[in-house]
Amino acid sequence: MTRETETTENTASRLLIVGAGGMLGRELAGLLREAGRGPGALGRAELDVTDACAVKDAVAGYDVVFNASAWTDVDGAETHEDEAAAINGAAVRNLAEACADGGAKLLHISTDYVFPGDATDPIREDAPTSPINAYGRTKLLGEQAVLEVLPDSGYVVRTAWLYGPYGRNFVATILNAATQREQLDVVDDQRGQPTSTAALGRRLVELADAAHRGEAPAGVYHGTCSGETTWFGLARAAFELTGLDPERVRPTTSEKFPRPAPRPAYSVLGHGRWAAAGLGPMPDWHDSLREHLARAAAR
Repeated sequence: MTRETETTENTASRLLIVGAGGMLGRELAGLLREAGRGPGALGRAELDVTDACAVKDAVAGYDVVFNASAWTDVDGAETHEDEAAAINGAAVRNLAEACADGGAKLLHISTDYVFPGDATDPIREDAPTSPINAYGRTKLLGEQAVLEVLPDSGYVVRTAWLYGPYGRNFVATILNAATQREQLDVVDDQRGQPTSTAALGRRLVELADAAHRGEAPAGVYHGTCSGETTWFGLARAAFELTGLDPERVRPTTSEKFPRPAPRPAYSVLGHGRWAAAGLGPMPDWHDSLREHLARAAAR
């Protein structure tokens, strides 16, 4: 683990990313390093988050901890719920308790899957939770740990439909499939907010800075891009922005793609709490997708 000196004034001087080897963690580390803010960065190989003593030692000396570590295999959690709960629940409590001992603020990444997906309007941050699958239940355990242990310095940031340049995600999968098949059937009965890791990463840094300055109240925030669409709509947009014929994408239903874990039909999250932190809504999902694809084309 490397601890570099923070050079930006009036911001958190000591930042740690846990889960730095994942899709969001890598993006967040890159954003901070580009800004000259060199965070500590720990991946799975460097830190066993289920080891409370190791977590306490790792967190010591930091002002803000970003927790991007998680069990993310939604379908696998159906048959391995205890293992998923160890990462998404018990390990988060380890981090929260370590932050409480060391006086650090914790920004923990959660998910829309804590909701049942039966809403018809954007879901408020304080809406009742009721997960419909094992993954959602384990992520809710993590949320509860943060809010219980760190009522004044814990931040739960729920995100959804995340994609980025690192790791497996829908945008990369659908564009790869376009090179192999002429027609693609994509689900059109699930609604949500496609969110790039770049957009979420920037918002997490803004929230961390506001929290460190004492300007952002602790609690739950929704870290998704503005607007909404379906997986079918996202696929068509990705095709259009990469010069492919969107008519190659055809709508279908979730019934045509049965999965072990049920998915929420409605995952549009409300963003009312950002105003309390002095921040506006995150960018529109179209704009973030355009930025992501332009970055990918430039690499």
